[in-house]
Amino acid sequence: MNTVGIIGAGSWGTALANLLAGKGVKVRLFDVDAALIAQIKTDYENKKYLPGLALDRSIEIQNATQTAVAGTDFVVMAVPAQHFRTALGAALPYMRSGTPIVNVAKGIEIKSLETISNIAAEMTSAHPYAALSGPSHAEEVALGVPTTVVSASRDQGLADAVQDLFMTEIFRVYTNEDILGVELGGALKNIIALGAGISDGMKYGDNTKAALMTRGISEMAELGVRMGARRETFFGLSGIGDLIVTCTSMHSRNRRCGILIGEGVSPEEASARVGMVVEGISTAEAAGALAKKLGVEMPITEAICDIIAGRVSPAEALQALMGRPKKHEQEEILS
Repeated sequence: MNTVGIIGAGSWGTALANLLAGKGVKVRLFDVDAALIAQIKTDYENKKYLPGLALDRSIEIQNATQTAVAGTDFVVMAVPAQHFRTALGAALPYMRSGTPIVNVAKGIEIKSLETISNIAAEMTSAHPYAALSGPSHAEEVALGVPTTVVSASRDQGLADAVQDLFMTEIFRVYTNEDILGVELGGALKNIIALGAGISDGMKYGDNTKAALMTRGISEMAELGVRMGARRETFFGLSGIGDLIVTCTSMHSRNRRCGILIGEGVSPEEASARVGMVVEGISTAEAAGALAKKLGVEMPITEAICDIIAGRVSPAEALQALMGRPKKHEQEEILS
């Protein structure tokens, strides 16, 4: 039987802990929020992030990183992207050499402009790395809604092992060796979801959202290819699949945050009202910086950055996007 340590008891970490425990995996769950861990340990319910979900009683709720990861077969990192470096640094001293790291969070580190896989590679060469990504709201996974995701790693053997670890009758896992493309798809779609939410908040219709999503996936792919990812990855589950679900569902905190911004709420207040980390806000800043550094044209991302920074209003950003010079639809793709 595999033993899995999960760092991060947010909605996604908790849902995956329950999924794994339900198939007989020995799971240890830890979070730096001591009050949250105490509440989960008492009630076997995550009242803050997944209220109403009865957790499998076999899950071991841990009070320390050391006891959560020591001797485990896999360590799952379910912390926000901006905290990944710190959380992994705290776990590494206690991890058995060779234990795989499986990251399930989505984002790009602002201060370094690095993907999570690159951060992990910088920090350790003793632990192989994989990412689990795709259209997967924690709330639906917790309810047993059929879901399909991607296990990505440069090591095909590890991608297969992660596939076997998480695969159930209602949670289907594919594999992909394009770790960069999978990670970028999961991160960049949050920016477009903010834009889709802003459009909804401004009471625009389906036409506008379809345009944002379609041109958004083009931007995502352009940056990804420039960084070395495969274009086709962005038209799979971890790209357009994740984009669709994040732009259309009220489970998406990025879309909910965008709706508030479109209604006139400041980005800071909107993020606070959502009550959870809104990865699209930090990822927009990082992606905007990467686009400038690499010379990639990303007008939607640039517009979202300008809105977040208060340089333009949502109405002004839309006007600028609609007034851009004429182009052939495939111009960026062909360049």
